[in-house]
Amino acid sequence: MVRLPLTPAEVERGERLGAVLRQARGERSMLTVALDAGVSPETLRKIESGRVATPAFSTVAAIAGVLGLSLDEVWAEIGTDAAGAERRDRIAS
Repeated sequence: MVRLPLTPAEVERGERLGAVLRQARGERSMLTVALDAGVSPETLRKIESGRVATPAFSTVAAIAGVLGLSLDEVWAEIGTDAAGAERRDRIAS
C-alpha cells in the first residue's frame, strides 16, 4: 500500500491539532500526560510540534481524554472539510 503525501491542508490541520493539545496541557508535564494517555513522550512531543500531522485516532482520543477534551471540541478547533475533499479528489483521479 502506497501512502499519498500529505496535502498542505492536512499539514496545517496537524499543526492546529498540536497547538490545541499543547494549550490544553497547560502547565502539566509532557511526561505525565503522555504516560497517562499510554503514549510515549516522544509521540506527544511530535504531535504537539506538528511533526506528526495525522496521528492515529486512538492516540488523539487517549490524549484528549487525559486533557479533559472531548473529540467534538478537538474537531471544532481543527476540522476542515477542505483537506478531506482534496484527498478524495486525488484518490479518485
